[in-house]
Amino acid sequence: MELRGKKHVVVVIDMLNDFIGEKAALRCENGEKIVPVIKELVDFCHEENIQVVFVQEAHRKNDRDFRVRPVHAIKGTWGSEFIPELQPDESKGDYVVQKRRHSAFSYTDFDLFCREEEIDTVVLTGVWTNVCVRSTGSDALYHGYNVICLSDSTASKDDSMHESGLRDIDLFGDIMTTKEYMEAARKKFSNNSRVV
Repeated sequence: MELRGKKHVVVVIDMLNDFIGEKAALRCENGEKIVPVIKELVDFCHEENIQVVFVQEAHRKNDRDFRVRPVHAIKGTWGSEFIPELQPDESKGDYVVQKRRHSAFSYTDFDLFCREEEIDTVVLTGVWTNVCVRSTGSDALYHGYNVICLSDSTASKDDSMHESGLRDIDLFGDIMTTKEYMEAARKKFSNNSRVV
């Protein structure tokens, strides 16, 4: 598959202590399986000079989100920190976007950052496929970006939730595996054609 777009951002959504691991307040058990896949992808992006943005849910103590979901990822707490295996590296150009809503675009500077960097394609990874990943993908479309979702770098609590999110994203974006993406990106952005 040939990739759309001229400049990509790989978005790592909510790979935080309160979503990943046995002590997580809002544990996404299948999210633990995607950690090594995302780590390989992030390393690839650093080698290939593809922008990586880490999205961090960072709620206030009395956030309205807690009226419908358990308390989780409060700004400044352990639960809101990135898991040890997936830490942003500013020396390699990684950027962090903090959010209080499902979408990385909602009331954040993510769209401004992408426009400043002349990014036209958003590549989705992280948790939960049917909630924050899907919301970010929908908003990316609404803001005029191409959307790619990596099926084995995203996860939800169970397979049916994950598949539901992928089905929705497939209506407006491209679904592929991480390996397929890396192979296509290496081909597209190699040598003189690299613009990322």
